[in-house]
Amino acid sequence: MARQLRVVMAQLNLMVGDIEGNTSLVLKNAERAISEFDADVIVFPELTLTAYPPEDLLLRPSLKLRIDRAIDAILQADLPIHIVLGFPESIDGKLFNALTVLEGDSRLATYHKQCLPNYQVFDERRYFHAGDKPCVLQIAGIRLGFTICEDMWEQDPFQQARDAGADLMININASPYHIHKLEQRQALLKQRSIEGGFPIIYVNLVGGQDELVFDGASMAMSASGECHYLAPNFEAGLHLVNVDILNSDSQEFAAKRCEIPRQSLAAQQSSIASVYQALVLGVRDYVNKNKFVGTVLGLSGGIDSALTLAIAVDALGRDRVQAVMMPFEYTSKLSLDSAAEQAQSLGVEYQVIPISLIYAAFIEALKLEFAGLPVDVSEQNIQARCRGVILMAISNKKQLMVLTTGNKSECAVGYSTLYGDMAGGFDVLKDVSKTLVYQLATYRNTEYGSQGEAVIPQQVIDRPPSAELAPDQFDQDSLPPYDDLDRILELYIENDYSADAIVAEGYAEEVVMKVLRLVDLNEYKRRQSPVGVRLTPRGFGRDRRYPITNAWPLGE
Repeated sequence: MARQLRVVMAQLNLMVGDIEGNTSLVLKNAERAISEFDADVIVFPELTLTAYPPEDLLLRPSLKLRIDRAIDAILQADLPIHIVLGFPESIDGKLFNALTVLEGDSRLATYHKQCLPNYQVFDERRYFHAGDKPCVLQIAGIRLGFTICEDMWEQDPFQQARDAGADLMININASPYHIHKLEQRQALLKQRSIEGGFPIIYVNLVGGQDELVFDGASMAMSASGECHYLAPNFEAGLHLVNVDILNSDSQEFAAKRCEIPRQSLAAQQSSIASVYQALVLGVRDYVNKNKFVGTVLGLSGGIDSALTLAIAVDALGRDRVQAVMMPFEYTSKLSLDSAAEQAQSLGVEYQVIPISLIYAAFIEALKLEFAGLPVDVSEQNIQARCRGVILMAISNKKQLMVLTTGNKSECAVGYSTLYGDMAGGFDVLKDVSKTLVYQLATYRNTEYGSQGEAVIPQQVIDRPPSAELAPDQFDQDSLPPYDDLDRILELYIENDYSADAIVAEGYAEEVVMKVLRLVDLNEYKRRQSPVGVRLTPRGFGRDRRYPITNAWPLGE
């Protein structure tokens, strides 16, 4: 039987900026890797000590002092295991996204990330200088090469490691989730392992950080490009990968020295299941890491707030979620009944606070300003802002974070009220299109967990969507059907199609121009909206940075 190198993938949920706490997690999990797995190596994610992304915390003057203190603490623990961890390293005034290998009280090697991403949510060139050298270290008779995240997406760092004699590649990551990201990573790892002729161990971060969610799904790929270990996604944990040492005594460069046998493969989730899990984890970590007691939201009887409530309960438990129905004269009995039914089904604290008297007080105060002017959207917005004031008051009094309930489709075209239903701390559905909202609601009722539980009333899913801010009001009175709207938005926002290119896809020019004009006009609203979980390769927030004031013409 071949000898083995025992490598633990430490798929951890870390806290940005908590260098002391993250250092404690490194030590605690390194000790576990020794006692529970008899491991030779433990591998932590990218920028372990600061967690990812630390953003302008990297510019703090005390960063180097704190990092040096953390590494000294790990070395002083003198643990009998190789510890591979990421950290920001400052050398002569230059900052590097670095990886170091520690054993006992010694620091054996350091690698600097070569490929610095500067697209989508990444802006590493703002902070880091790029490295230019490979890092290969011999452990237990085999040569381990090291790279960091984006290095995997470029060929040169892998070729350098191969030329330096690497038998096994260790790649540490802070790779955020978006839909179908796991399949993209697996395809890339397959390509790189075949090109390099060596197996790859890929370790990823897990957890929510503001709008980003890191899904874990750490894995080990054989030299032939087959996934032989896949850790569960969205779950922190330690995962032992056994590496067979085949020819440790051979000095031949071409000799195959190691391989990763097939071991454990977590069941891969459907895209809908993974989206739901990402939303649950994003809410849980945002609320908990920011130390809120719980959450409160407006439960309208519509599908968006119904889905948001279900996600909040799944993330935090029913005891930490409060729902408030705030009816007005346009609120239907169906809405009142549906909200009460769902609140009872989920067992959350639930109140009904009518806004009629509050609204009347606003109108009375504004009667001179509104005199002689027709009723319009202004009165509708006052209704939404009455509700926003109530929720924010509850938030302040009870230390509950307000979850807003707007979806990506509404956020895109401005179908929401600034300082009204947009008022809050976290927008759970910010990157969830309306069509995806319906799919997630059905998934939650039928497939979530060990078996589906219909916690979202079917009548909420079946009813035509309406803001209920005016008599007989429906979303589709002012918007195209959501199937068409969401596809147009996807082409414009996520794929950067021009108006002409979208029309060429078969959509009416009048509809396309109206939708795109609404998207551009409402940038000012989105700039003031709460953060929310990023699910697509181009969400609103860090991904898409358009000027509020601009004169770019629609068309080609």
